[in-house]
Amino acid sequence: MGMVYIVGAGPGDPDLITVKALKCIQKADVIFYDRLINRDLLKEAKADADLIYCGKLPKFHTMKQETINHLLVKYAMQGKTVTRLKGGDPFVYGRGAEEIEALAKKGIEYEVIPGITSGIAAPAYADIPITHRELGNSFAVVTGHCKKGKPTDIKWENLSKGVDTLAIYMGISNLPYICAQLTTHGKEKNTPVAIIQQGTTKQQRVVTGTLESIVGVVEKASIQNPAMIVVGEVVRFRHKINQLKIMNQRTPESGLLEAY
Repeated sequence: MGMVYIVGAGPGDPDLITVKALKCIQKADVIFYDRLINRDLLKEAKADADLIYCGKLPKFHTMKQETINHLLVKYAMQGKTVTRLKGGDPFVYGRGAEEIEALAKKGIEYEVIPGITSGIAAPAYADIPITHRELGNSFAVVTGHCKKGKPTDIKWENLSKGVDTLAIYMGISNLPYICAQLTTHGKEKNTPVAIIQQGTTKQQRVVTGTLESIVGVVEKASIQNPAMIVVGEVVRFRHKINQLKIMNQRTPESGLLEAY
């Protein structure tokens, strides 16, 4: 039997990968990699390693999850060292749990290597603290897309009333629905919102608004996936930092569009 590593590659900036994750890339005989990983990381692979793309686009999957599970088992049973390379963290909307279940059923040894998730990293790169002593003491990680499309299974009322900050993944296509659900269930319409496109990369763009205005802001700026949605008072901290930069004659980051 071989060994399978379920590896989080981090949110986009290749320097944010962990040392342990990098070692898993370097020693792998086979690497299954996703769409959102930084391709520069693949340069660390052995010259004779097999690189297999299994990324997923919205509404289009290059390889079904069941096929990925089967191939992980197949190569491990051939005695290979296999690295399953995922964007962010394997257990944060990464289907890592499904993969280790398939491996465990066949008695194949595996190890999960956590990665930095974009729900924390993207806001940090945008000067938005996911928690703040005065602005937000709690946060929740939420999916903005479910099997049925719109995230209708999410308990929006509980999130609206019980959590200070929301980090919403995969939600751009359902942004109008998400904003409507939050305001319907108690969030103020003037609650700040930030959208961070391609967070932590050189292509990062940030727009801000409110639950009432953000849909129009996103349309005007042509924001697209991959993007992280951050809802909560902590978003105001970004505006404060940008004002300090202006006061100190520093130029705020390019691509900036503030709207609240």
